[in-house]
Amino acid sequence: MKDQAEALRKKLLQKEQKPMIAKTLAVVSGKGGVGKSNFSLNFAITLSKKGHKVLLFDMDVGMGNIDILLGNSSQYSIVDFFDEQESLKDIVTEGPNGLHYIAGGTGLSRLFKVEERLMNKFTEELSALFEYYEYVIFDMGAGVTEESLHFILSVDEIILVTTPEPTSVTDAYSMLKHIHMLNEQVPFLIVVNRALSEEDGVQTFNRLKMVARRFLDREVKPLGMIPDDRAIPAAVKKQVPFVINEKSAASKALIQIVDMYEKHNFTELQPARTFHFVSKLKQFLFER
Repeated sequence: MKDQAEALRKKLLQKEQKPMIAKTLAVVSGKGGVGKSNFSLNFAITLSKKGHKVLLFDMDVGMGNIDILLGNSSQYSIVDFFDEQESLKDIVTEGPNGLHYIAGGTGLSRLFKVEERLMNKFTEELSALFEYYEYVIFDMGAGVTEESLHFILSVDEIILVTTPEPTSVTDAYSMLKHIHMLNEQVPFLIVVNRALSEEDGVQTFNRLKMVARRFLDREVKPLGMIPDDRAIPAAVKKQVPFVINEKSAASKALIQIVDMYEKHNFTELQPARTFHFVSKLKQFLFER
């Protein structure tokens, strides 16, 4: 494990000839149990498998489960940073297909209650770490808290995961409305999980699109749908990402979602993107 961690640290210390322009995404849901973290993990793995440098940050406060879905117990988590035992680059773990991730542990809620010196250290190291990646994906906890809102409002794009269940769609709209009232510009990309059919997925997206347009005068964009595939619970039980089984319907759907994401540039690339995220985050954090 130490040899693997050392090799990963060396990778992160290597400078690219051309600086990365990290795009930041927050994956959110209106309620728990819709498969948000499973989507985040498999989406990140598929991006990484296609040659992108991806960092997945488990932000599910106190209930981080990326390790569980991977069947892996990480040597480090964000707790080690806030205990001042390790730097951010030292707690990055390598997952399947070259994916890098930071485990949430059980102490992430402390992030918003530490002294300013440590918070400055966090944002500075986060900014430096971002220079290595093309995509940094924050897997947020279900719903929204005042603290998690800081990260959500700082990212370039938001992926909202819902299911066709009426309560899930209602909760997804509530999440959309809450964030919209604070930021009318950030793009919302919709993923419908556990769709019983293509028609079921389209109808679910259209319901969400209709209420967002009618009550918020807000457009949302479809990113894709994932079928209600038995391969997903089977993979969770085995603690392996479902995209490992490339022949499953869910895996094929996820690949289509990533292809769609790569094809459509939902936000314009900006040279100062990383610093834009960190500067916005610092503004929120230091206002507390």
